[in-house]
Amino acid sequence: MTSVRRRRLVLAGLLAVLGGVAVFLLREVLATVFIAVTVAYVLLPVRARLVRRGLSDRAASAVAATLAFLVAVALVAPLVIALYTRRQALFDRLAALPETVTVDLGVLSYVIDVEEVLLTAQDALTALAIDVARATPVLALKAVLFVFVVFALLLKPGAVRTGFLQLVPPPYHDVLFSLHDRIRKTLYAIYVLQAATAAGTFLIALVVFLALGYVNAFAYAVIAGILQFIPIVGPSILVVGLAAFDLSFGDPSRAVLVLVFGLTLIGFLPDALIRPKLAERTAALPGSVYFVGFTGGVLSVGVVGFIAGPLIVALLIEVVTLLSVR
Repeated sequence: MTSVRRRRLVLAGLLAVLGGVAVFLLREVLATVFIAVTVAYVLLPVRARLVRRGLSDRAASAVAATLAFLVAVALVAPLVIALYTRRQALFDRLAALPETVTVDLGVLSYVIDVEEVLLTAQDALTALAIDVARATPVLALKAVLFVFVVFALLLKPGAVRTGFLQLVPPPYHDVLFSLHDRIRKTLYAIYVLQAATAAGTFLIALVVFLALGYVNAFAYAVIAGILQFIPIVGPSILVVGLAAFDLSFGDPSRAVLVLVFGLTLIGFLPDALIRPKLAERTAALPGSVYFVGFTGGVLSVGVVGFIAGPLIVALLIEVVTLLSVR
């Protein structure tokens, strides 16, 4: 074994050990770092275009990292603004609720104590507000970490590439390039898919809410589109909330309609139709395979799974493809 090869093996082993230690020590911010790495991957073409337009490497990286932060804020701002501007209407509707609601199911009849439900909801919201207040400093630190990691990766985009090429023997460089290309296409597709799915959810929700006669249909549609970025729960929580309001105000027909059409068209259709179809075109992933990766990732590791799940499935398919090539 030559000294160069021995040196590479030692460095590869050291990288593996330090990587394991880093994962253990940084486990609380691992999801933030992972998302930042994927965002930096997607922003590399933006950074390259800014450099070609005359910006320095540092300035281009700063602009791209700032753009990523602003996009993240833009995802949360519409939901907060919609809830804030409609807060008085929400309070008025809550104040107008009857003391009890009777639900007839065939021969059975159930009486719901609205005041007790509201007290339970108030306690839950109060606990949530306290948790959010306590987590605000941590969230702020994670936001700063997110921007810093994105900026650092964009500032020296070739450092990681050079390091891996040094560690991997030249006959296997084509494997690295294939995996890199697959990662780039998949991450781009995931973020484009998420944005397209949210936009599709907004349009479908707007049509459904207008058809059902909701006065604030546009605001509800905006909230539904933003909630699409929350895995598993998504816009379904909005649909269930509207159905509960309709039922409490003595409109069981619209409550049933919004549950049926809302959960089907708003909650299920975008994930079942828009996301898989675009996955086939943008990431060259079969819709069923993408859906398995997305669902399995979210159920296994939480929010970060909507990126990690499809990504690992895409890499698995790429490796199988490479093995099948003689």
